[in-house]
Amino acid sequence: MTTDLTPTTDKQRYIILDALRGFALFGIILANFPEFGLWTFLSSSEQAAMPSAEIDRIVRFSQYLFVDAKFYGIFSMLFGIGFSIILSHAFERGGNGIFLFYRRMSILVCIALLHLLCLWSGDILLLYALMGMLLPPVYHFSNRALLITACILIFIPIGLDLYQELNGVSFSAPIVDAWWTRANSYGITEQNFATWLRDSESYSGVHQFLMQGAIERMYEFVDGHRPMKVLGLFMIGYYIGRNKLYAKIEERRVDLKKLFCWTLAIGFPTSLLYAYSAVNGHAWGLTVHSLLYAVSALPFALCYMSGMALLYLNNQDSRFFYYLSLPGRMALTNYIGQSVIGIILFYGIGFGLGLRYGLASIEFIAVLVFAFQMFFSHFWMKYFKFGPLEWVWRMLTYGKWLNPKR
Repeated sequence: MTTDLTPTTDKQRYIILDALRGFALFGIILANFPEFGLWTFLSSSEQAAMPSAEIDRIVRFSQYLFVDAKFYGIFSMLFGIGFSIILSHAFERGGNGIFLFYRRMSILVCIALLHLLCLWSGDILLLYALMGMLLPPVYHFSNRALLITACILIFIPIGLDLYQELNGVSFSAPIVDAWWTRANSYGITEQNFATWLRDSESYSGVHQFLMQGAIERMYEFVDGHRPMKVLGLFMIGYYIGRNKLYAKIEERRVDLKKLFCWTLAIGFPTSLLYAYSAVNGHAWGLTVHSLLYAVSALPFALCYMSGMALLYLNNQDSRFFYYLSLPGRMALTNYIGQSVIGIILFYGIGFGLGLRYGLASIEFIAVLVFAFQMFFSHFWMKYFKFGPLEWVWRMLTYGKWLNPKR
């Protein structure tokens, strides 16, 4: 048996997975660009004073309804699917799949740290890499054990938030103190927080914001119990991948229809309640908000995934899925590329468009940027097998030169 470990080839790929990655990237840019545009940093009164405030409120509610947590959920489950594929391919070739996976995750940690500290403090890759390192121990879990463990991880945060609410404590309070201590040491205050990146005319100012932002990101992870949620979603994705459900969608058409209907019936009304709670400052309390998050995000993410699979089955010759799959084939490049484009467009070291536009306009810009990424991905993949960052990541993972050209 050979021990030659090589990356997935074109013939081994499933277009539905790449299309779902592309779809997830579209949702991620919609979720992230309001922060790049600095609109998210404005106070509610400042947002209300903008000329587009009325339509922005509608767009914000729609964000919480259709985007928030759903697309990162899709991306997380796809990560779990990817883990199962890496292991299966490695073991088929007789290689040490666990070692290969840890090497891959270690490289991703390095990429994520560079992204977090040099480009954008809203990075999710670091958490993905660290939580991904916890996946190999579940390799021998039964399907039942996988799903039960995943559900426990996704619902534990509700109990933690109930404990905080009943006892008036905050697990993230020490991180908040450290965050503002670091921010204040640079001269970043609540008064200039929203304008800092727009007014910074050199990268040093941006880097100062990113350094305090890295601590803020740790606060967001702890406050939102994100590690447990991500690991739970990884396990669901691993279940899908291990059973190769993505390769059997034609024979599971009836099951997909049932999944779509049930998750829509659960996810849409609970997402409506979640969106109302979010735009009204957790109107029913932290615990209820956490519960609504859990019962809306996962079902709606599965609704999107099953719906896309059904659309693909009915339109397998459509160019839509082909073009959507191209950004998904170079997801790492496009994810980090969104950060680079956001900096160029909105920060003071670029065009300085931050705070000039309301939420609706920023989201329109996000759509245009993703359209550009689809065009760029189409052009790039005509001549190369991998995206530029995927190429580097794969070579470091497999420890050998890979010819990127077709």
